[in-house]
Amino acid sequence: MYFDTTYLVLVMPAVLLAMFASSKVNSTFEKFSKQHSRRNITGAQAARTVLDRNGLRDVRIEHVSGKLTDHYDPRTNVIRLSDSVYSSTSTAAIGVACHEAGHAVQYAVNYAPIKLRAAIIPITNIGSQLAMPLILLGILLNMFDLAYLGIACFGLSTVFQLLTLPTEFNASRRALAAIEESYILYDDEMVGAKKTLSAAAMTYVAALAVSLAQLLRLLILVGGNRRRN
Repeated sequence: MYFDTTYLVLVMPAVLLAMFASSKVNSTFEKFSKQHSRRNITGAQAARTVLDRNGLRDVRIEHVSGKLTDHYDPRTNVIRLSDSVYSSTSTAAIGVACHEAGHAVQYAVNYAPIKLRAAIIPITNIGSQLAMPLILLGILLNMFDLAYLGIACFGLSTVFQLLTLPTEFNASRRALAAIEESYILYDDEMVGAKKTLSAAAMTYVAALAVSLAQLLRLLILVGGNRRRN
């Protein structure tokens, strides 16, 4: 019976890191959801403040259902804030809301990584659909150039994850700077926003680690099959 040690050695540690990061962001958000702004500013109001300070009065803010489903949609120029963020006055909610406003600012100032990430989304989606069929066909038919083409298609998702890192870190830096400059939170309340955004950033680091581990695993598996043939 064949036992794939590459998954156990390469991918599993990265998956465990991703699970830990996801758990950490949830527990951190939950913790600082109980720390409320003494200025009684909601997540939606905080995001609006950041947008207005950057001249982005045309960006709308909408309420969306769910927990931590917050995002900025550049196609409609709308920030959507979740149940736990939109009306909440917690430091965690304010950090998340301002982070999404940071993404809107990135598009407005033509921040290169987010523009490049957006540009490769279509080919990344196509690549993710073609990757495994090409790899499997290449191995089955002993057409290893085809298999490596499949790996290259999979590698597009790794590039996407790589571009996501500076985008997310930069949005958090913009958010925290805006919170301080706009006096949205008092100094002693900043820890909630900072720790929430730091925990969220780790999920993107973990996602990149998983993608890199899977990419390396595919290279090893295809290379091993090629040598045997």
